[in-house]
Amino acid sequence: MSSDGRRNAVGDERSIERLRAHYEIEVELADRLRHAPPDERRSLYGKVYDELFRRVPDHPQLTRRVDPAEQAAYARDQVQLVRRFLAPAGNYVEVGAGDCATVRGVAEFAGRATAVEVSADILPERLPTNVEVAISDGVTIPVPAGSADLVYSNQLMEHLHPDDAMQQLSNIARALRPGGRYLCITPNRLTGPHDISLAFDDEARGFHLREYTYAELRAAFEQAGFRRLRVVEQLPRGALPRAAMTLPLAPYLAVERSVLRRPARAKRGVFRRLLGIHLIAER
Repeated sequence: MSSDGRRNAVGDERSIERLRAHYEIEVELADRLRHAPPDERRSLYGKVYDELFRRVPDHPQLTRRVDPAEQAAYARDQVQLVRRFLAPAGNYVEVGAGDCATVRGVAEFAGRATAVEVSADILPERLPTNVEVAISDGVTIPVPAGSADLVYSNQLMEHLHPDDAMQQLSNIARALRPGGRYLCITPNRLTGPHDISLAFDDEARGFHLREYTYAELRAAFEQAGFRRLRVVEQLPRGALPRAAMTLPLAPYLAVERSVLRRPARAKRGVFRRLLGIHLIAER
């Protein structure tokens, strides 16, 4: 694919020169994370993101206009998805809670909700009384062992160093009660890359430090002590609340194997939709 075609696929209106400048800076900073020893990475995650936004002032996260209605609809979808798997008055933990829009919604029916983030500065000042804040180094899940009914993360795992991702996964398993579940949403490597690399590369080299396939995540989850892995499919918007169902993992693994034989197929819309990873696993 040409650079212009890739740029259009990114959906970015910046010039190819500005896009390349962003890409080169992000790859430089991501490589710093990839090659840093574990003790340095704990404090480096926040620093490299701060440096990226300072050196790329036209980064879409700084310039994109947020549509409040669209943002609210997205948060409602996440809350409805969590409601499908969290019993009323259950103990909910969200890793990478961000603006806490999902946590706020879940707090209305959860007994207790915990927002896990790497910095308190990221979190809003006022939260519902049954929401606790837990500050992590990016790997730890600072809640009592065996206390969580459901842990949820959305677009998080791909931003971690692979070694840190495995350690975090083990910590999530430790945080869950027996029978508790982890719902993980992350991009599929076969349909990517899904970061700035899409404009120039065939694999993620930016702040998606590793993108995964269903097959790779199955191996990682089982190594961390999870079982009963299923795929979560949300039905298209229409009826409210938006419905979700769990399906066996085996057919998705078969589709991945098919795509691996003919990689170009992965870029088609049907495969991008089908292979977007929504994985739920039981402790």
